[in-house]
Amino acid sequence: METVESPPRFRNLRIVKTPIPRRLRTAWISDVHLGTRSSNAGALLDFLRDYAVETLYIVGDLIDVWQMRRGIYWPQQHNDVIQKLLRKARKGTRIVYIPGNHDEFVGAFCGFYGHIAIQKSAIHLTADGRRILVIHGHELDTVVQNARWLAFAGDLGYQSLLALNPVINFVRRRFGLGYWSLSAYAKKRVKDAVNFIGKFETAIVRYAERHAVEAVLCGHVHSAGVRQIGAITYYNCGDWVESCSALVENFDGEIELVNFDPHLPGATPAKKTELAGASV
Repeated sequence: METVESPPRFRNLRIVKTPIPRRLRTAWISDVHLGTRSSNAGALLDFLRDYAVETLYIVGDLIDVWQMRRGIYWPQQHNDVIQKLLRKARKGTRIVYIPGNHDEFVGAFCGFYGHIAIQKSAIHLTADGRRILVIHGHELDTVVQNARWLAFAGDLGYQSLLALNPVINFVRRRFGLGYWSLSAYAKKRVKDAVNFIGKFETAIVRYAERHAVEAVLCGHVHSAGVRQIGAITYYNCGDWVESCSALVENFDGEIELVNFDPHLPGATPAKKTELAGASV
């Protein structure tokens, strides 16, 4: 942000030039989990301020109804996210809201509301002509579909790990150590979690093949990434609990993974994560 010195007769005024938002054709976000203490609503607000998009896909779990049933938590920043999204819609941004498993009640209101569309899934056509199937991903999660009690129990366990992160990092700061996430470490190292994500990606790709698309894009597993699996490109836009990531499409059809994680060393509000194969 640049500060310009005022002329003499306005010496007591500070004129601040705000950065011009980067313009994009499309953006995808998922798993914001508003209504929980672990939601990084502030990082999402940075993203929404820094990027001006023609179409924004909300790929499920914007609001965590599961957690809100256990207790109401709704700080001002969470309200600011909703207001920011509504303001973008009023100004012409097309918003497509695809409900997930934590906000599945929204699926009862499918339809068009001004510039906001609520629908179960979507087919996105990129600027370079590729068809992308957009779904949240819980539809292919056998635990969510067949053993909801186990999904609720797993969610409680995940929330418990997230709740331990601030305590662990308070101690780490005392010893001059950087941020470290117990929940992210468990997800990446526990064999069952790694196997689950691998099987989930394969199932998503097989499901996409039935829709005659070149790619599939989802959220749900809180694991951002871009991978080529056979003839299908698999995209996952991550979450706004830990990775604070989104997928964005430029006007030439190139898709990038961007990261707004405030815990990254030297992180800035618009830090882009470069992954091998992340631009397609």
